[in-house]
Order: sequence, then C-alpha cells, then structure tokens
Amino acid sequence: MMNGLYKKFLLPMLLAVVFISGCKEDDEAPVLSVSGPDIEIPAGGGAPRISISELGGISEVTISCNAKWRISNSAAWLGMSQASGESGTHTVELNAESNTTGTTRTATLTVSSDNGQSRRLIVSQISQLYPSYNLSPQPPDATGMSSTAVELAAKMSMGMGINIGNTMETPNEGDWQNGNKVTESYIKFLKATGFKAIRIPCAYNWGHLSDPAKAKIDPAWLNRVKEVVGWCVDNDMYVMLNIHWDKGWLENNITLEKKDSVNAKQKAFWEQIATTLRDFDEHVLFASANEPWCWDAEIMAILNSYHETFIKAVRATGGRNSNRVLVVQGPSGSSEYTSKLMTTLPHDPVPNKLMVEVHFYSPYPFIMGQDLPDVLAAYYWGAGNHSTIEPERNATFGEEDAVIAELGMMKKFVDRGIPVILGEYGDYRRTAETNTGTPKDPEMHKKSVEYWLTFSTKTMRANGLLPFWWEVGQVFDRKNNVVKDQDMLDAIIAGYK
Repeated sequence: MMNGLYKKFLLPMLLAVVFISGCKEDDEAPVLSVSGPDIEIPAGGGAPRISISELGGISEVTISCNAKWRISNSAAWLGMSQASGESGTHTVELNAESNTTGTTRTATLTVSSDNGQSRRLIVSQISQLYPSYNLSPQPPDATGMSSTAVELAAKMSMGMGINIGNTMETPNEGDWQNGNKVTESYIKFLKATGFKAIRIPCAYNWGHLSDPAKAKIDPAWLNRVKEVVGWCVDNDMYVMLNIHWDKGWLENNITLEKKDSVNAKQKAFWEQIATTLRDFDEHVLFASANEPWCWDAEIMAILNSYHETFIKAVRATGGRNSNRVLVVQGPSGSSEYTSKLMTTLPHDPVPNKLMVEVHFYSPYPFIMGQDLPDVLAAYYWGAGNHSTIEPERNATFGEEDAVIAELGMMKKFVDRGIPVILGEYGDYRRTAETNTGTPKDPEMHKKSVEYWLTFSTKTMRANGLLPFWWEVGQVFDRKNNVVKDQDMLDAIIAGYK
C-alpha cells in the first residue's frame, strides 16, 4: 500500500520539486555587460574600444554578470586589477605604462562567463613621440561659453565673414603680403567695413618650431597668434583659428602608415595652441585642419581620428576650452565628398559644440589662375555674361544650377543642427599684371566676376552656411586700410541682402 502510494503520489511530487529547483537558475536570463566612462562604440559597429594615453594611465571597466566570469588577455603591456570574479558587479582597472615603442599597441580582451555569454573589448595605446604639453590643465569653466554651435552660428551670421589669407600661414608673417603683417588697425578696418567674423589661417610646423624634434612651437609665435586673436575679440569679432596647410604634415598624410605620427603631432600642437588661447571666451573657435586630402571611407576613418585627437587635446586643457565650439573639416574641403563620406561626426564628449567646414572654388576653370595643358581657363560665367568676342573663354559647366546643387549638399548638416562654415571661397579679376590672363571682353569679365561672388554668397546664405571670403590683398590695401576694389566688395555685400 505504501509502495503504491509512493509511486502514485509522492514520487511525482518529489520529481516536480527537483525539476523546479533545478530549473530556477537556468530560467534566469543570462546577464553579462561591460561598461566604463572611457569606452567608445565605433560609429560603424564593432567591438567597444578604449584608448589609453600614450603617457600611460588607468581606465576603469565595470563588469556586471549573474554567473562566474573571467577575462582573457594575452597582452603583456596591459595590466588588470582583476582577471575573474563571481556573480555580481565588479570594477576592473586596466593599466598601462607609457608607450615608447614607436607604434600603436592593441589588446583584445574577451570577457566570458559560465552563463554562456561573452563580450569583446579592444584596448589601444598610441606611442609617445612627443612630450605632453598639457602641463596646466584647469577645471572646466563655462563662463562666457554658453552658446551651442547653432546659437554661435546665429551670432556670427549677423555680419560678413572674411579670411586674412596668405599672411599667418607662411613661414614668415607678411612675406606674401609685401611685408604687411596683421595690425590692430586692419582688424578695426574690417569691422568698420561690415565684417563680423574672421578666419585666421595659421602655420606652426612651417617655420615656427623652436624644437622640431619635440614638436615644440616657438613661444614667441604663440604669443603673436594670441595678440592677433586678442585684437579680434577686443573688437567684438568672432575668430576661427586653424592649423592651415602647414607644409602638408597632416593634410597630405591621411594614411595608415602615418596615422600614429600625425596624431601625435596633432595632439602636441593643439595642447600648446589651446593652452595659450584658453582664456578667450566663445568669440574664439578652433579648427582642426584646412583641406585634408580624403576621398574614400577608409581614409575618412583616419581623418576622423585626427579630428578626434584635436578635440581630445583641446578639451583636456580645461578652462573655457572644455566648452569651446570646435570646427572639423570635411574631406578635401569638398561639399560632395563631405556629404557622401562624413556620415558621422568625430566623437566629442561635449554635446552640441561642433561645426563642419567646407570650401568652394567652382567651377575650377573660372577660378584657376592660368591655362593648364588640358584645361582652358574661363573668363566669363553666368547667365547673360557669356562673351561673343571671346566665346572660347565662356564657362561650359559649373554655372548657376551646379552652384545651387553643390552648396545645397551641405544643407542636410544644417537641418540636423550641425552648423556649416564655408571657410574659403572667392574669384578674382584677371589682369596682365597678375599673369592670370587678359580678357578681350573686359566688361563681360567684370560682370562675371562680380555676379559669381554675389550669386555664390547668396546661395550659401540661403542654405544656412556661414561664408568666409578668401581675401589676400586683391580688394583691400592692408598697408593703408582702404578699399582698392569697391565693386568687388559691393558684390559680396549684395550676397548678404
């Protein structure tokens, strides 16, 4: 009787208890997460990444798991405070000494757990090529830095934008301007003429290093740059300071082979520039580069690493730089390439503080200086401005519809709340004195040049772009601070109406 009762009632009940208790843990959803303040998720997907400073340092990673876990790490250079743990939440410190190997080193960590889950984490560290110049970092200071990039763009658009071109981006300031350096009186003249924002192309690598082996910028040159920037701010003008072509150390070297050395110099330069100019308020913007030569997605990823190095270097100096609006350049300065390739912006830990920059010199035959072996320079451009006297010099492409289409490519950035700086544009009168040709139909040429300038400026403004006209002395007499070509200036002003 008892045996039958056991089989009929007690055994099934016992098996049910065993089954339930045995499945309770198995039914719990497996949990394994890896997080940390330094972890970045690649825009194009892939394993999360951490970058440790070339000087060495510690990065904290939090592991949360509902089972036992362990970390697989084959990199001898990367230390860990803990390699395994029980169920729960644990903080693991990843640590590395300074990297003096001359190359970037990378470690792939695999976190696996008894619940069947695993996660990968890639840790990289560039090599230290130059000393750190971030010698006096400050706590963040938001004083006078409240504007977002969009708000700052609106303030800048209240007046015209101009370049002080071919001046401070040379080995010796003024060499390309008959010895004329930037003066405070010239800055005041530009403001009185109607300009609100100034772009200062600047060189550092080219003729301004006191110790090239250490990428050390001459302190006297940094102070000179600070002086000119100060004149702009003192006159309530916005100023965008960049690293220009600078002998091509960045712009001509967007390659895997040069990536580490370029990033190292980018960091060294911007630590020095940003520290020197840290106390200026939001009137001052920094721009990563000029026209970085880039034409495909692979090179774009490298260019973004240069921009991210710029952003990190500036932000790390602290003070007002923690909240400064920064400008990153589209590939090759081209609206077309930028529209296609700049699908994501470089990472900035501070939201809403980035602008994008492109340039505009189109159509090239109308803008270029002299004839090329296979391209005849165009002297006449736009509806109603073609010459019957010299028809072979009429533009054959790149007229109004093309300008509208090309500049319109950047509107999608503006519509997403990303302001766009049109950092350079301009055309010029052709004369025998400048060795750029002698139009046989001077009246039509004059109309063409002025019409291109007005039409381009107006189209930029219609798309929400911020135009900065490229001026190198063709319209202004910098020595005497007077207008040499009022009609050209009027053409620009007309573009703002």
